[in-house]
Amino acid sequence: MNQKFHFNFAYVLAAMLAVLVIQTYLSGARSVETVPYSEFVQLLDDGKISDVAVATSTLRGVLRESRPDGVREVVTQRVEPQMAAALEKSGVSFHAVRENTFLREMLSWLIPIALFYLLWMFLFRKFAERQGMGGGLMSIGQSKAKVYVEADTKVSFADVAGVDEAKAELQEIVNFLKDPEAYGRLGARLPKGILLVGPPGTGKTLLARAVAGEAGVPFFSINGSEFVEMFVGVGAARVRDLFVHAREKAPAIIFIDELDALGRARGAFPMSGGHDEKEQTLNQLLSEMDGFDPRQGLVLLAATNRPEVLDPALLRAGRFDRQVLVDRPDRIGRIQILQVHLRSVRLDDDVDPERIAALTPGFSGADLANLVNEAALLATRRGGEAVSADDFTRAIERIVAGLEKRNRILNPHERQVVAYHELGHAFLALSLKGADTVHKVSIIPRGVGALGYTIQRPTEDRYLMTREELENKMAVLLGGRAAECAVFDEISTGAADDLAKATDIARSMVTRFGMVPELGQVVYEEAPQSYLGIAAPQEHAYSDATAERIDQSVRELVDAAFQKALSILRAHRPELDRTAERLLAQETLLGEEIKALSGLGMDVEVPVAEDARKPD
Repeated sequence: MNQKFHFNFAYVLAAMLAVLVIQTYLSGARSVETVPYSEFVQLLDDGKISDVAVATSTLRGVLRESRPDGVREVVTQRVEPQMAAALEKSGVSFHAVRENTFLREMLSWLIPIALFYLLWMFLFRKFAERQGMGGGLMSIGQSKAKVYVEADTKVSFADVAGVDEAKAELQEIVNFLKDPEAYGRLGARLPKGILLVGPPGTGKTLLARAVAGEAGVPFFSINGSEFVEMFVGVGAARVRDLFVHAREKAPAIIFIDELDALGRARGAFPMSGGHDEKEQTLNQLLSEMDGFDPRQGLVLLAATNRPEVLDPALLRAGRFDRQVLVDRPDRIGRIQILQVHLRSVRLDDDVDPERIAALTPGFSGADLANLVNEAALLATRRGGEAVSADDFTRAIERIVAGLEKRNRILNPHERQVVAYHELGHAFLALSLKGADTVHKVSIIPRGVGALGYTIQRPTEDRYLMTREELENKMAVLLGGRAAECAVFDEISTGAADDLAKATDIARSMVTRFGMVPELGQVVYEEAPQSYLGIAAPQEHAYSDATAERIDQSVRELVDAAFQKALSILRAHRPELDRTAERLLAQETLLGEEIKALSGLGMDVEVPVAEDARKPD
């Protein structure tokens, strides 16, 4: 009560003071009159002024007697004495005009300040754009997520092919977002976070957008790298802002692409710097994931192709408690993906998606989309009315082996060496059990260093390989070097890539697969892990004596494969010469032509896809 009394009394006191000030000002204004300078001089001459106050530009005089209207003081602007004397002689009334310099003085202060402010804002905005902050100073901490509604997404599960298992896993998210009460009637709750894991280009982002399109809810899409800035605390602020906006629009989906840019294990790379900001951002994300209830209809999806570098706290149950593998498609999956991408392309009658899928093992969804586009470009370049099967074959060669380099002129001896080298691969592939079927051999230079290439196609998708199959694979790789030895009794640099691949297979057989009885069923090395394409150095957990035996076993396996290749080619030397002569004349031979000329592989079933081998 006392507070209220004092509060009101203060207002009353302020009002009284204001009234007194205004009254004093008004009364003062009424008692002072501004007069012309000539009148002021006349008053002085008449003796009516008792006191004069001289200022820089004014004269203030006090009258001896107040006027009837209450005026006691007169004020005038000063005039130069010489000019005043001249004007007084003329008998005219004259006065000085006080120049108002307020606006000029204000502008003299404001204009420089405004110029400096505008310059600073311009430079700061440019700096902010380069740093990816956009907007302005007040928008640094705001989320940069792109928000899509159902109409914007325009993607459904019908647009995603080749990942049926992943679609089935995500279908229940769609069901929950459409009808959360019915889906949770038995007490089940939706996983808080779903992490899409898989190689680049397999359709993880497309799959996430399809979930939003099917559910018909807002879709917040942001890249993990957009959270982290040079300013400490910005990333955490953006995470908070993102979840605030998502809660306002719930039910909704938050999708974080390239999660490894944000969620890398804390302290895993101490030399990379900037970890205070990254760890703050990650901690805020962990806190937000603990703080939201999935029953509100808020689902967090994320995608990464490097799950091994993520922080364990991010992957524990209750956060990203479900991982969905989005792997490279198998042959049936590639057919389905091709059927999706071929809808928008005008095709010839000879185009068969199954044959194209057979030629493209290991291709991801993005690779297949690029293949269709390359084939369409090739057909357009040659002026065709539709895309033919030959356009797809040439597009595969371009992607696998590179552009043709017909202006790269080889001398006759080099052309012979390349022809025998490539046919060495082909003859071994046709002779050995389990080897991939030969599709095409060419001695047209392609890419950066490929002087020729051999394209093989597996007859089926394989997930396991026996020791015999691996030994045959090494023999095929070394077929080019063996052909050079058998024909020219010399070796060239063209087999460098083949030797590296064969050595890798042999070392894996010895150290990882336990395929050498002398060394036992022991794993001596794990699969090499690389970061940004750089293999991390491995510490060997075995003795120097064991290392020597490993090196010896690797060499024995490679030498045995080379001798096998050499003996097969020497046994078929006439056929090899005949086929090489045809290849030198035509520059390109299909698998069926090589079979007919060599008599090899006639009982092998006709092709189905992969692998280009090229001499360096």
